[in-house]
Amino acid sequence: MTRILADLPEEDIEWLDRLAAEQGKSRASILRDAVSAYRADAPKDWIDAGFGLWARHGIAFDPAEYERIRRAEWTRPWDDDYEEVRAQSPDLFTEEDDRERAHYLALAKKAKSRGRKAPNERL
Repeated sequence: MTRILADLPEEDIEWLDRLAAEQGKSRASILRDAVSAYRADAPKDWIDAGFGLWARHGIAFDPAEYERIRRAEWTRPWDDDYEEVRAQSPDLFTEEDDRERAHYLALAKKAKSRGRKAPNERL
């Protein structure tokens, strides 16, 4: 067995000593038990631990519906695919989104007539 040196706060040492006395064990024995319990609870493989987690907790969703919602959520009025995404998900867009789109298109048209780049082309 390998020995280790660990620094613990004084109040933790006092608590550990009280627990050891109550259980009739040594401080080292309590620490070994704690490490064994921690290892038993730790996931063996993070992929196995996370795979299907939502389903295990009763959360089910249609992947296509989830993607549709996320895509609409991240689509902005100045994005090239705004009309396409809005047509697929009209329930996820507001009148304010459409006003912002109209404002953007007006700015882009004005910039083009002046021989400048559209507002989103400056980035």
